[in-house]
Formats: sequence, C-alpha cells, structure tokens
Amino acid sequence: MSSSFPSYEDVVQASKRLEGIAHRTPVMTSSSLDDRLGAQVFFKCENLQRIGAFKFRGGYNALAKLDDAQRKAGVIAFSSGNHAQAVALSARLLGIQATIVMPHDAPAAKIAATRGYGARVVGYDRQTQDREEVARELMEAQGLTLIPPFNHPDVIAGQGTAVKELLEETGGLDALFVPMGGGGLLSGSLLAAHAISPDCAVYGVEPEAGNDGQQSFRKGEVVRIQPPDSIADGALTLALGSLTFPIIRQYARDILTVSDEHLVQAQRFFAERMKIVVEPTGCLGAAAAFNQIVPVKGKRIGVLLSGGNVDLSAYADNIRAV
Repeated sequence: MSSSFPSYEDVVQASKRLEGIAHRTPVMTSSSLDDRLGAQVFFKCENLQRIGAFKFRGGYNALAKLDDAQRKAGVIAFSSGNHAQAVALSARLLGIQATIVMPHDAPAAKIAATRGYGARVVGYDRQTQDREEVARELMEAQGLTLIPPFNHPDVIAGQGTAVKELLEETGGLDALFVPMGGGGLLSGSLLAAHAISPDCAVYGVEPEAGNDGQQSFRKGEVVRIQPPDSIADGALTLALGSLTFPIIRQYARDILTVSDEHLVQAQRFFAERMKIVVEPTGCLGAAAAFNQIVPVKGKRIGVLLSGGNVDLSAYADNIRAV
C-alpha cells in the first residue's frame, strides 16, 4: 500500500485527536440473539455517537487538521445526511463556516439537523445532478476546502477509530460486519482490524439495489452504477473511491448485500429487543449477520451500527410494515 494512503498509525493519531470530543460509544449485546445465532455478537453503537452516526469521527478529524488559511476560508461537503451533520457540527466546534450540498430527498430530519448546527445547505436533485460537480463549482467560486464523505485519508482514519475502540473492548473477533456506501467506514475498519485482530474476517455490507462495491470487489476494478433505490439512504453511493477501493480490495474478506426487507426486520429487532433506534443504513451489517449471509455459528462477531438518524414517519411506517 502506498504511503499516500492512510495507515493504522493515522487511525491511532485520529483517536488521540478525537479523545474527549467524540463519544466512546457503548458495545452492546443480546443474549436472545446469541442463542438464536449460536454466536457471540458485539454491537458497536455508533447510533449513539455525536450527530447520531460514526461520521462525526472522520469529519472532525479532517477539519481539525486544516491550517489557519483553510479554516478562515471555510469548508464544503456533499452528503445525504450523516456526513453533512458531522461536518456541520465539527465546523461549529472549530469555528469554521460550512456549506453542505444535500439531495432534496434526504430525510427531513437530517437536513434540519444540518442547518441546526449552523451550516448553509445547498440542495440538488440526486437523479439529474452530480453532487460532486455542484460542490466543485461552489468550492472554486468561494475558495472553500472540500471535505468528501469517504474518499479522504483523514476521514478514513477518523472512521477507523470506531473499530479500534470495539476491538480494545472485545479482544480479537472472528468476523466483523460493516455497513458500506462509499467505503470510508469499511476502509478505516479494515486498517484497525488488520492491525489489532489480523485473523478477523471483515465484511462490507451494501443494499442489494446498490451493490457497486460488491461488483467492484468481484471484478477487481471500480464499477460505477446508476443511482440506486433503497431505504438505506446513507449507502446510495455510485462508486467506491480511489483510496477506499484499494484498501477494501487488499484487506476485506468479501462484500455482501442485504434486502430492504431484511433492513426493516433488523430495525424492528433493535427497537423491540434492545430498545435502540438504528437507521436502515446502520442495520446493513446486522442484517447480514442475522440472516447468516455467511455462517456465524460458534463465532465471536462484531457488528457496526453506523447510525441512528431516522425520519420518524418513515421509521414508523417501516416498523408497522413488518
């Protein structure tokens, strides 16, 4: 791996930068689930992280490393919601002005929260416009620093701190299931798992409708897809990044997919049995484990619950639909 890519040492440094800023989220278990699966399952609850998602880790780490000139000029990001909130809150904490490019159909709660943190929100149509082009035009016109949602070494390193914490608490694991959109969380998780628990098989999990990562992993090159349709709104990326794909290709065991129906079933399990709210994207890894897309019986497994930012009306509809 080229030295231009993030390393586990970058994850360690990010962990120090985030100490006292990000929550050290709890690791939860369910005896009934363990009995059902015949496995020990450890949930890293990033739905209880600041802004309700793991994205705060990478966003804050990236902004904290900006120089004075970049901080003064401001930053811009594009996101369907959680990265938007992460950059918005991190910018507020660090005294930086943030502009966020968000799709018009992003959950209303995420748009409202982003504005609530003090960011300026610029909308776009995800079916007809390219969010990167929208952001690039604003960046060039206003001299802003772009903080992408996943394809950035400091973002990847920050995300990896979640699995670093998980493995410090649980010890070595046999398998780890990680939600995947653009691959930032999975890439950081792979760096941490490879360093701390090298025998752990790490799986990225995508929605069936948006399996660009699975196609890329199978083909050995980045595959770009058309805008997918899934309730996992945080994983509706079109392609992996130039940084995330090589890390995933080198260290991941496989890329799995789950259906929207499985995501809803997982949401209901967390609400009923563990009394926590997890958004559909946050349920990707859990749904793969629950449905044994790969066998887990007799194993110690980790599951990243990546976020808990739901639109309450959609959440209620999902729970009722089961």
